[in-house]
Amino acid sequence: MVIRLATRTDIEAIATLEAREWQAELAPGQRGGMMTGQSFSRQQLDELIRQHWLLLAEVDGEIVGYVIAGRWSFFGDWPLYRHLLRRLETDRFEVDCFETGKGIVSVSNSCQYGPIWIAPSQRGTGLFAELVAELKALVAPQYPYMVTFIAEENERSFAAHTQKGGMQVLDFFEFDGRGYYLLAVSTTQSLRG
Repeated sequence: MVIRLATRTDIEAIATLEAREWQAELAPGQRGGMMTGQSFSRQQLDELIRQHWLLLAEVDGEIVGYVIAGRWSFFGDWPLYRHLLRRLETDRFEVDCFETGKGIVSVSNSCQYGPIWIAPSQRGTGLFAELVAELKALVAPQYPYMVTFIAEENERSFAAHTQKGGMQVLDFFEFDGRGYYLLAVSTTQSLRG
């Protein structure tokens, strides 16, 4: 398996994968309802590759996983992210980290993490934790924290992020009639298996 940063030559493969798998993070009973996955346009993928972080996992040249992290400026056009930015600017969120103690998460010291996708054939192999660890290493020189949100009903994603990704719940919030967990992780915190 190869884990690497995506390049612009990967855009078509990632776009095709996203079109096919955009609801793969959801349990079968959650698909087609109110809950939706997140996907990006080719232009947005290009910007993520050029100015942010888009990490791929490949087996024999086939993408079997990816994870994204981006500066807050990239996500500012989406209402949910604007809501998160306001919360990060006005509220106080502490993260506990074994190696560094407590820290305060803010807009200036964090970036948005996610989404992450793992091929069904690779789930349970440790790839999730490996992608998160690699991404943290890439992000760490610029940001000490990565922040994400997970819909309340997405139990599978919540379990993966808190158990395999080492993320901590900062808060629970409602937006547009849905509940979400706000989570963060220190980019210097090692994942313990």
